[in-house]
Amino acid sequence: MSMTEHAQIAPVEIARDLSEKDLRAALAAGWRDFKAYPAFGLFFAAFYVVGGIALYFGLFARGEAAWFIPIAAGFPLFAPFAAVGLYEVSRRREAGEPMEWGAILGAMRGRGDEQLLVMGVVVLIIFGFWIILARGIFAIFMAQSGIGTESLALLASFPGVMMLLIGSAAGALMAMALFAITVVSLPMLLERDIDFMTAMIASLETVRLNPQIMLKWAAVIAATLFVAMVPLFLGLFIALPVLGHATWHIYRRAVATPEA
Repeated sequence: MSMTEHAQIAPVEIARDLSEKDLRAALAAGWRDFKAYPAFGLFFAAFYVVGGIALYFGLFARGEAAWFIPIAAGFPLFAPFAAVGLYEVSRRREAGEPMEWGAILGAMRGRGDEQLLVMGVVVLIIFGFWIILARGIFAIFMAQSGIGTESLALLASFPGVMMLLIGSAAGALMAMALFAITVVSLPMLLERDIDFMTAMIASLETVRLNPQIMLKWAAVIAATLFVAMVPLFLGLFIALPVLGHATWHIYRRAVATPEA
């Protein structure tokens, strides 16, 4: 690839010619990674599945069933950070390194400089902000409906439908913002000795330079996770690992390998 097909972002070169072919190739590579080492994918996905099921039954048991939708909608905001272990599996497979549980679990700590942990805090803050925003939207429309918080009838009312529309739009904007700052930054922090701000800028630039393709990739992730969550989150056992591995391959295509 020629230099004209890259943009120089500090010490990072970002491709500006990503295509749908790259998305298909990344998904195929992600599926191969998952099939080669399924135990790791199933392990990381299990936290989501168990957490989602516990959330579902816990809210229903407390008579707060209507809260399940806004909380579950924000649940995938953690997906990028949860996929760090999957990035490490793909990296090790690509480099021919041994698959060791200790090293793969240790990847969640990053390279020992706490940069990856800082990104985890950013994700947690965004999730907390989403919960506050969702509570505000819910309270406004619940007051208009006059229906109790324990009733799912709210969702079938006009205020309930408007709540879902406005809440979905707000959630989509937040999810897209999180996607833009993490899609490249998290795998980059795993692989390179780089600060989190430079990694976030590189991630934003990847989206800016390839807006249509990255928007399609975000849509693929959102649609796949939504469908996977419908059957009591069980579809995440497949969707989350494949998407996590595939995101690593998107990163490898989007960011030029540093010269030795």
